[in-house]
Amino acid sequence: MVSGDDLSNDDLAVEVADDGLVIRATIDRPDQRNALNDNVLGGLGDVLAAADEGDARVVVIRGAGGNFCAGGDLKSMASSLGQGSQAYRQGFSGLAELMDQLVNTAALTVAAVEGYCLAGGMGLAASCDLIVASEEATFGTPEVDIGLFPAQALVPIMRTVNEKQGLKLLFTGEHIDAAKAYEIGFTTETYDADNFDEDLDALVDDLASSSPVMIEMGKEAFYNQRDMGFDEALSYMKEVIALIAMSEDTEEGINAFLMDQEPEWKGR
Repeated sequence: MVSGDDLSNDDLAVEVADDGLVIRATIDRPDQRNALNDNVLGGLGDVLAAADEGDARVVVIRGAGGNFCAGGDLKSMASSLGQGSQAYRQGFSGLAELMDQLVNTAALTVAAVEGYCLAGGMGLAASCDLIVASEEATFGTPEVDIGLFPAQALVPIMRTVNEKQGLKLLFTGEHIDAAKAYEIGFTTETYDADNFDEDLDALVDDLASSSPVMIEMGKEAFYNQRDMGFDEALSYMKEVIALIAMSEDTEEGINAFLMDQEPEWKGR
């Protein structure tokens, strides 16, 4: 089993639970409000790859020093100025690839947001399956203030929030608090700042206790059906539930329920 030390780098601190079921990745650039650079993006990609190759059911992403992530590293972006379109495409590709990987990884992904969650950081959070926020968290897409449209972050954000409220957020760059983020549908839960770690751990434990077969197939099915028409989605989901029902994990779960015992998932 891969260790946290194997996955950590100078800008990303990774911990793997003893049983391998949970991986916690902390963006560790507090002096830059955990801005995204190649080390962070590549490191998170490695974490997700390790989750798929191992037993992980949940991957938690958070930031060090009281902030989640303030977006892309503007110093790195400045190095592309005047270098032409291909340099910009390459410079922005890392975040796009990571957001795609977050959706397609078999594990459930949780963004644990404290402090600032801005720009590409908001896109990173939106690409996770669940977003829990401290009541003191702040969200926004302030790229517009430097003449840049949050094009990549838009993709997961607008699949999460109310359309008209999302458009206002994207075009004004306004900052919103955790209560407003929950109101527009961006976050899953808002936690009291004093109990943030305890509430986060309780959620992660609950998620990690589920059948790995159900997690992987259920997550894949959710994202596949999202863009289908109603009838097509219903037909597709009928096949999905039949496949899951034939798994050894479902058999174990039913038998454990009837025997009033905790299931011992087999992962198949």
